[in-house]
Amino acid sequence: MLPETNMSTILIVDDDEEIRYSLGRVLGSRGYQIETAASGEEGIEKIKGGLKPDLIMCDVRMGGISGIETLQHMRSASSSLQIVLMTAFGTAQTAIEAMKFGAYDYIMKPFDVDKVIEIAEKAISSSQDLKSANRYEKKVNYDDYKEGIVGNSPAMQEVFKVIGQVAASDATVLVTGESGTGKELIAKCIYQHSLRSGGPFVAVNCAAIPDNLIESELFGHEKGSFTGATTQRIGRFEQCDRGTIFLDEIGDMALATQTKILRVLQEGEIQRVGGTETIKVDVRVIAATNKDLEKMVEDKEFREDLYYRLNVFRIRVPSLKERKEDVPDIVDFMLQNLVKEKKARVTRVSPDALNALVAYGWPGNVRELGNVVYRSAVVAQGDAILMKDLPDTIRGGRGEAPAAPVVSAASSQTSVAAPVEPQASAAETDSKEEPVEAPLATSIPEPMPISLPAIYDKLYHELRERQEMRILTLIERQMIERAIGETGGNQARAAEILGITRNTLKKRLDEYSAE
Repeated sequence: MLPETNMSTILIVDDDEEIRYSLGRVLGSRGYQIETAASGEEGIEKIKGGLKPDLIMCDVRMGGISGIETLQHMRSASSSLQIVLMTAFGTAQTAIEAMKFGAYDYIMKPFDVDKVIEIAEKAISSSQDLKSANRYEKKVNYDDYKEGIVGNSPAMQEVFKVIGQVAASDATVLVTGESGTGKELIAKCIYQHSLRSGGPFVAVNCAAIPDNLIESELFGHEKGSFTGATTQRIGRFEQCDRGTIFLDEIGDMALATQTKILRVLQEGEIQRVGGTETIKVDVRVIAATNKDLEKMVEDKEFREDLYYRLNVFRIRVPSLKERKEDVPDIVDFMLQNLVKEKKARVTRVSPDALNALVAYGWPGNVRELGNVVYRSAVVAQGDAILMKDLPDTIRGGRGEAPAAPVVSAASSQTSVAAPVEPQASAAETDSKEEPVEAPLATSIPEPMPISLPAIYDKLYHELRERQEMRILTLIERQMIERAIGETGGNQARAAEILGITRNTLKKRLDEYSAE
């Protein structure tokens, strides 16, 4: 008895009778039910007439409307159709248009029989995943999360309680947690629920501003105070008078600047660079860091008196691996946000894809999850993210698996998966056509009892077989994200492992996060 998947229906659309016959014979021998159409118009009519094939294989160049036009008509009729285009002319334009308009894949003539069978099986598997995704139900009400912070886990409930306690006061708050956990969102939430919500909110990334410019950025400068100071400049503290300033990555601030921040907190006054006038400011300070400030104080890298001034109230934002039960809600919120901003049309996730997202370790936390959801939504051909749309590292379940199914095949309801320590690095991408950088395929088994030259040779040839034209970029990103994951986000340590400067590492990470 043939497997149930082999009872699926394939529609072959080609004006060449011999192609229809040969493809039908090859795929029919695998147990698939074959339907044919001699033109794009005939294929469209069959779809409109109620035919619901699991896969459509359509020629690009036909008499009448082209395969690309047929693809567009069919996709408008049903976003869940899996369509593979066939062509003897593998131009860049054909490939780009095929993927742009939602083709599952395209194959070259003359056919490689094994390749045809492989693509057909994968496409039909995706079709079945789409059917299971139809049971997906919205998990959150978008309007309930105006602050952008999603989470019903016990760990996040504790965070919300502390926000409620400190919001109405003017107390300084120190927000700690791993990179990518959403510390700025926490700061904005405190501001929005505070008595200063009618005033300005100014965010400053202390790590992104060179040491010789940070004081001018924060406190302003007088005309002529240094080379290039052609006009007077008002600093961020003056700009947010009677409001709230958020000092992100304060652990990267130079000691000299720390001294001046301490004065603002103690005296409520500043001096512009090159100025003599003392200026009173009424500003609430919220600071954030992913560094161990206590250790930095011990090592004389951070002022002890400033640390105690900042640490009046402390909010630790849990990592995503500590609250995996929140992943389904976060994913649903992110999808709704993408649709709202018209960045994607995807509204659903298949059960196995959601299981994989929950199982992954997320060393890059919510920021990494957001990048993966966006990337997967972009490459998805229909209105649902399937397992095939996820990056290799997540789809392969690198290092982690849920203790029990998070989403069953028969239900979209979620259950809590036990947190597991991650063994994988940050997610990379693997699509052929989309704006996010493609990942390095992790197909080399571990451990690898072979020499380094053999590893390099195998890696090079695997990437060339995939026709990758950015080998060094792919390897560089893979190594950087592995080092960041291994060191728990410690950029200084990661840079030391990689043998590059911290500034170079930070520049690369900024490029990745901007994608």
